[in-house]
Amino acid sequence: MRKRLLKRVLGALLALFFLYFAVIFIYGWVSDWQPAEGPEAMTVGQKGDTAPIADSVLSFVTWNIGFGGLGAESDFFYDDEGMWYSGSSMTRCPRPLVEKNLKGVEAFLQNEGADFFLLQEVDEDSDRSHRIPECKMFESALPDFATTYAQNYCCDRVPIPLLEPWNAYGRVRSGIMTMSRYRPEEAIRHQLPGKYPMPDRIFQLDRCAALHRYATAGGKDLVVINLHNSAYDPGDRIKAVQLPYLRYLAVSEYEKGNYVILGGDWNQCPPYFKFDAFMPGKTQGYQQGNIPPDFFPEGWTFA
Repeated sequence: MRKRLLKRVLGALLALFFLYFAVIFIYGWVSDWQPAEGPEAMTVGQKGDTAPIADSVLSFVTWNIGFGGLGAESDFFYDDEGMWYSGSSMTRCPRPLVEKNLKGVEAFLQNEGADFFLLQEVDEDSDRSHRIPECKMFESALPDFATTYAQNYCCDRVPIPLLEPWNAYGRVRSGIMTMSRYRPEEAIRHQLPGKYPMPDRIFQLDRCAALHRYATAGGKDLVVINLHNSAYDPGDRIKAVQLPYLRYLAVSEYEKGNYVILGGDWNQCPPYFKFDAFMPGKTQGYQQGNIPPDFFPEGWTFA
């Protein structure tokens, strides 16, 4: 009798386990965000200088701010434990730490004095950053800068860690934000090619690049591209199709006679640069490959 009861209990638990995963997959598939495959115009917010750029020297900052939740005190579970459980690591950073980190970002933006800020992992309404509207924060910090926002992560419920449904990553709305002292004449979101295999792709980012066109006093355009390429990409298989697309965008503008700058989180190192050069032995088992040395034509430089 006890054995039969135990079998029934175990069978019921197993059935619930599979039902849980089935519900997660079906809901994720039905609610999956599908961004436009082609170029898509973006709204330019706030002000920005509308006169053609006359300065011959411009300063740029590229920064993945980690949605304010990946500071020194954080220990992100996906880097340590993987997708099944969180162990002793954090699924979400406590709100006071997120607020502290975001105030630090805000202060940096105000004090750095750069002409362009290319930011990645800027959250708008995400559980992982406690629904703090980060774009509004940063716009308030630099009210005279023009801003654009290109969403690249839209998921109602990211279910990891899978064995802790009460502790799931939850809702995510995030993207790349560009802030510039000058107002762009054009801002275009380009969906990048390459997808994760199913079912991962349902809960992963839809990577994009944000292209901005600025007039210069010399008659040429300055084209600035903010990007965030795929991470957790073994063998750089997805980046292998993203890089040629980015190269096409950049080189085609250069061949028109324009100035071109690409900046952002490549999730790759420049050619010949060691991934752990600044922190030897502290990679947590995570590795990044290198951008091929012949990625750009001769004369292009990495900075």
